Amino acid sequence: MIAGLGRGPQWTLLIALSAVLATLLELVRLPAALLMGPLIAAILVATNGGTLRVARLPYNCAQALISCLIVRSITPSTLDVVASHAPIFAALVVAVLAASAALSWTLARMQVFPGTTAFWSCWPGGATAMVLMAEAYGADARLVAFMQYLRVAMVALAAPLVARLFADISGQIDIVWFPPIEWVPLAETVGLAASGVLIAQWLKIPAGGFTVPLVIGSILHPLGLIDIFLPPWLLVVAYALAGWNNGLGFTKQILGHVRRTLPQVFAAILLLMTICGFFAFLLVRYAGIDPLTAYLATSPGGADSVAIIAASTPVDVPFVVAMQTLRFFAVLFIGPHLARYMAKRGQRRSEEPPDGPLD
Repeated sequence: MIAGLGRGPQWTLLIALSAVLATLLELVRLPAALLMGPLIAAILVATNGGTLRVARLPYNCAQALISCLIVRSITPSTLDVVASHAPIFAALVVAVLAASAALSWTLARMQVFPGTTAFWSCWPGGATAMVLMAEAYGADARLVAFMQYLRVAMVALAAPLVARLFADISGQIDIVWFPPIEWVPLAETVGLAASGVLIAQWLKIPAGGFTVPLVIGSILHPLGLIDIFLPPWLLVVAYALAGWNNGLGFTKQILGHVRRTLPQVFAAILLLMTICGFFAFLLVRYAGIDPLTAYLATSPGGADSVAIIAASTPVDVPFVVAMQTLRFFAVLFIGPHLARYMAKRGQRRSEEPPDGPLD
């Protein structure tokens, strides 16, 4: 058992297992491989007696770097696309969020997940971002991670099928793991991440390591006041820390709950994907958007993973990124308020007697 090993051997085992799993997932072209490999490895270590935990400061730094990844996709062309398609984007954001909220309410009523956990599990933002927000607002980040990353995997697996039907995907983009270092943009990126972490700690902002750099960078980057440079090897570290933090919190009890709820969770993800697929059909039919672009733009897979898929397929990348980013910001600002509301509703329901409220 892993429990008999010291911390050094446990970390060695976790890193090696993460590398193997991430590599295998990369070989099958799964966009979330760098997240899911470390997550699965950490779950295996934790449920077999592992005692490791990720320190708070490295985890906050990982949050900040992941937010910089989203900032990098927000460019003047992204803002132009939003402005030119504002009514379409607004309608789709409202529709997808309404469907997600209804689905999360249903899961909570069925007692598949507790209220806030059900909410953050169904909310269609970046998967890692939703896990970070869930943890900050009192949800069970382990269950949220399970559903979010499962949905990312299902969306990623469906994307090639859609692409084969509607686009030529013969050309694949290979990752350059160690590109030449652009020192000034790298310094600006690290400075944005570090300042975001410090401001968040100073002001005690929930999930501030993620949200503060995101808000600041979303203003500076489109104005050309800052450039974002994130070499893949640096993102590997950030994704690994995020995956380990979530995976190491799993217990056998949590996995038992996951196994019991898997059919309901799987059905909920399929239903959300089907609803978003219908919205994509409307884009194709009435807005003249090509099918693959429409699918990726409305997909509930998360801004980061969908952006990776879009970059490797012949689609309208600014349209996809604009739609996903706009929806992400809507989730970022609306989500905490709805989560608090669901938490209060859940608390009131738990305080009621079994036969209903007293008159």
